[in-house]
Amino acid sequence: MTRSLSPSPLGGAPLPARAGLVQPVAAVLTDRLDDVAVAEVASRIALARRVPLLLTAVMPPHLRGSDLGPAAAPVRAVLARVMPKIGPLHVGYIPEVFHLPAQGGSRLTAAKDLLALASRHRVPEVVASRRGPEGLDALALIEAAALRGGPYVHAVSPASWTSLRRPSSPSHPRCPERRPFSNE
Repeated sequence: MTRSLSPSPLGGAPLPARAGLVQPVAAVLTDRLDDVAVAEVASRIALARRVPLLLTAVMPPHLRGSDLGPAAAPVRAVLARVMPKIGPLHVGYIPEVFHLPAQGGSRLTAAKDLLALASRHRVPEVVASRRGPEGLDALALIEAAALRGGPYVHAVSPASWTSLRRPSSPSHPRCPERRPFSNE
């Protein structure tokens, strides 16, 4: 029996898969307030699966250009909105840019194109907001995934709006009555 020249660091166990075979969880970021909720749900799924995030920044069709890649200022602005929430979780991420198609296509054109981008990254799960640009809301992505046999799509509802201040009416039992300032 001959001994292997390169011993396995795991003591005979199979080596981990190459980084190119990782199946990230995709988060569709459409430059809206819902992006934070989408990124939080996607990061929880990615943590459970121990895979990175594919942060897909959706750009309007008029911002096309060869210099508009993941390091461009508009893309960084979209990603900066979600980084404070997913950064402390220490989840790896892959930035990606998706350009909305020009007007004139079918209702599901954008959804099919986005799912094609996700399949190039071997994404098994996509997280999107229920409200989004036409063709990129979660319901359109679910329909396109069903027609295409694509990844599982999670629909995230936007966070409900709550007031940051308590009502200041004197009839409220917890709010003391406000009195004007005086020097007396």
